[in-house]
Amino acid sequence: MNAYYLAILQGSVMTVGVSLAALLVSVVLGLAGAAAKLSGRPALVALATVYTTLIRGIPELVLMLLIFYGGSIGLNHLMESLGSETVIDINPFVAGVLTIGFIYGAFMTETFRGAMLAIPKGQAEAAWAFGMSRSQTFIRITAPQMVRYALPGFTNNWLVLIKATALVSLIGLQEMTYLAKQASAATRSPFVFFLFTAALFLIYTTVSLIALKKLNARFSLGTQRVQL
Repeated sequence: MNAYYLAILQGSVMTVGVSLAALLVSVVLGLAGAAAKLSGRPALVALATVYTTLIRGIPELVLMLLIFYGGSIGLNHLMESLGSETVIDINPFVAGVLTIGFIYGAFMTETFRGAMLAIPKGQAEAAWAFGMSRSQTFIRITAPQMVRYALPGFTNNWLVLIKATALVSLIGLQEMTYLAKQASAATRSPFVFFLFTAALFLIYTTVSLIALKKLNARFSLGTQRVQL
């Protein structure tokens, strides 16, 4: 039994790796999507709107299986059409990271867009009047405030993203949910192993909440109203 618990603990490292890599992908896509929606260019706005509308409306499980199995089939058909006999298999880790990151990039897009809209436009205009470039204005003026406004929504997205990593067990990635299923099948004691896995997820989400709460307090310094 101890060997199974140890294996699940080792699988939890994979879960953390998938979560952090998918978070990075989602943040990059979220910033790009928010910038596109606020660009004022019809083509970019339409593309970002289609992305957020479709992705937020399709279940994560369907997208995961579609990318993993459909992607493999599509790539192999492409290689055949090019006259190559090479067989391409999508790595489960890569498929899981890209799928989860792609999904939550849509949610991050709306989070970052709302945060950017919460910042008064006059601040950027004042920075430009003082001779700052657009990149300097974003780094010095917009980004710090955007983080403060985005953190509540970012926290919710991150917590859901962590739990969504359990889906990668369906495509054979040996993270802790997959290993918990293997241990349950071998010992016929599903309750204890899945309870152990649930406890690990709870630990991760609790640590994340504490860290993000401190980060929120850090970016909210000087903005709290005094209660009289």
